[in-house]
Amino acid sequence: MEIRYIDLVSEVGELGKEIIQGSSYGKNDFEVTDKPQDEIGDCLFSLLALCCSLNINAEETVKNSLNKYERRFNERGSIGSHN
Repeated sequence: MEIRYIDLVSEVGELGKEIIQGSSYGKNDFEVTDKPQDEIGDCLFSLLALCCSLNINAEETVKNSLNKYERRFNERGSIGSHN
């Protein structure tokens, strides 16, 4: 299980690198290319692999989160955890 978490963190870091470089370290608007899309795919794969190793139903978990964010938005007009 730990290796799956390490893989996920690594992939998120690679995505961050692409976003930072794609915006010239925040100086320009981000230009979407194939590379960040590939990295997002790698992040999703790593997250799903982590779910599998923890015996967590990813589809059910996403549905629960969507319901939580929808409830927050309806109650507060924001999806953030704080007002």
